[in-house]
Amino acid sequence: MKMFVTERRNKIMELLHDKQRLTVKELSEQIGVSEATLRTDLNKMEKNGLLTRTHGGAMLNQQSEFDYDTSFSVREKRNRKEKSLIAKEAFQLIEEKQCILLDASSTALELARYLNEKMIRLTVVTSGIQTALELKDNPNITVILIGGVVTKGSSTMEGTLGVELLDKLNIDILFTSANGFSVENGLTDFNLYEVELKKHMVNKAQKIVAVIDHSKIGVTSSAPFASTNQIDVLITNDSIDPDTEQVLVNHNIHMISAL
Repeated sequence: MKMFVTERRNKIMELLHDKQRLTVKELSEQIGVSEATLRTDLNKMEKNGLLTRTHGGAMLNQQSEFDYDTSFSVREKRNRKEKSLIAKEAFQLIEEKQCILLDASSTALELARYLNEKMIRLTVVTSGIQTALELKDNPNITVILIGGVVTKGSSTMEGTLGVELLDKLNIDILFTSANGFSVENGLTDFNLYEVELKKHMVNKAQKIVAVIDHSKIGVTSSAPFASTNQIDVLITNDSIDPDTEQVLVNHNIHMISAL
């Protein structure tokens, strides 16, 4: 079965995460594609900061190791208080009877928990399994779970199987987090499958709200899914330095600090 480029490169990262270092020949045997194709992949992935090319193969970067050690249970516990503050600010942007889109981030899950405590009628579309489960018993909220592939250690639907569903909906606001945000690179994430779905989410929503705790500001991860120009609102839990804030204002991004 032929792999798409994104699938193939995710498989490379999975194998490197397991073995740390592999030759092109070993990758070719395990993935079932030519060595020439893999060399092209590895060169491109090195440019994106995912790995380091070695003589005859590649090795995992330390940063990439950190990125892949990010199971949902780990991420959910990280900066929980800050994410709760961000969720409260995000709620202020939501209006009765809207259709909102939540990604599978732990920050979006905090927003779902906050929504569950409020009397508000909404349609919530999400790629997050935990987010859907959080809201499923709320009689005021219609929950639509985007379809896709579930992978080990993940709480998200991955891939583009849910794109057809998204095309049938009118989304008022997308609330999305990321592994990193910088003015130069916008919103970036490490999971290439999830990035492809997030790109479609961004294109479908009338308003894009980035919910980013302070640890993500100034960080660039593997692949971008939203440029700075596409973001309407950025909510964070800390003050951003004046120079960066001015650049964001110049990009017409409304800044909200959840202090």
